[in-house]
Amino acid sequence: MSTAERAPAFAVIGAGYGDEGKGVVTDALADRLGAGTVVIRHNGGAQAGHTVTTPDGRRHVFHHVGSGSFAGASTFLSRHFASNPIVLAEEIAALAQLGVAPRIRADERGLLTTPWDMMINQFVEEARGGGRHGSCGLGFGETIERNLNPAFATDLAMLRGDLGRLRDRFDRIRREWVPARLTRLGHPGLYLRHRDLILSEEGLERAVALAVGMLAHVDLVGRPSEAVAPDAPIVFEGAQGLMLDQDRGAFPHVTRSNTGLANVLDVAGELGLGRLQAVYATRAYVTRHGAGPLAYEQAAPPSPLFADATNRPNPWQGQLRFGRLDLDVLGGAIRADLSDAEGRLQVEPRLAMTCLDQFEGRPVSSVSGGRIVQGPAERLAEAAAAMVSDGNLPLSSYGPSRTTLCNLAAEVKA
Repeated sequence: MSTAERAPAFAVIGAGYGDEGKGVVTDALADRLGAGTVVIRHNGGAQAGHTVTTPDGRRHVFHHVGSGSFAGASTFLSRHFASNPIVLAEEIAALAQLGVAPRIRADERGLLTTPWDMMINQFVEEARGGGRHGSCGLGFGETIERNLNPAFATDLAMLRGDLGRLRDRFDRIRREWVPARLTRLGHPGLYLRHRDLILSEEGLERAVALAVGMLAHVDLVGRPSEAVAPDAPIVFEGAQGLMLDQDRGAFPHVTRSNTGLANVLDVAGELGLGRLQAVYATRAYVTRHGAGPLAYEQAAPPSPLFADATNRPNPWQGQLRFGRLDLDVLGGAIRADLSDAEGRLQVEPRLAMTCLDQFEGRPVSSVSGGRIVQGPAERLAEAAAAMVSDGNLPLSSYGPSRTTLCNLAAEVKA
């Protein structure tokens, strides 16, 4: 099938610090694209939390599984995605309660998170106190760090190999990697404090069982083309947002992945894609969950109608924070991301603005040209869309379900 004939491909990318509404946009696209759609997770890991509420009231926060699953889409975990067996097992069970049995394929080159990555993450973040980095505590960054050392690396291909080799690798991680890593991070005493938990034999056996148990729900493939048919519509579902990108965000308050088009371009190249439509998602305001800079931060939610059942206070990230949307920063971040595709892939950008229902005629406070301005939410959505591309209406969301999105038909085109 030629590039011109190929089924449509989309990328849903957060334009902020995460929590922009990528789940509802992915669900809506998958529903509109129809049967055979494949949602590709192209960055991050289990720390993603993409909420989808169906028209019939079912609700799930997606971590591994693609947010198009309620709409019947299958999931492909690319080699840039780090799988966490603990979180995946919980998610499979939760979806079963909602009547969903997800179809998942994964690139065997993808990394595998272990319980000891999570332990290091949580022990150190807790020890940092007021100097926390804003981590989710799920070990994603530690997984990336550990896999830089081949002696301690774990990928999904190991799951269908020698079980003894996998157990030995896990044993080396807990006995050698963990104390060395805690020492490098400046907290050598944490190993002795938590030694019994780290070296628990029961914990080791459970970790092996959960890891191998992934194969009951996930089919491993050697390359993307084994998971994505040429005639399958594609939605690349990003995690976190452009402001947390490891190369462009404010270090150290970033994630250990490329949150924009970089990984999309890699997978698209393997699949032979020639073009896609990139939908950049933002709320009508900015949120940040965790430590780090937040320009034009506000002490309270931006509207008395604010609601967010997903981003509850937690021990690792604290309270959800709020800021005004700066249109110039938004446009600059998106343009920088689009520059990665120049000469590699034809990308047509779009904007999606969510949480517009939280204003209902109330003015929205935003920033333009360095000045704080106020105006109707719809006008803000149009101004933000103009920062992305000329003549394209924003995909506007007025609620938690795909049925509350406007201008979706204009987005979904071959």
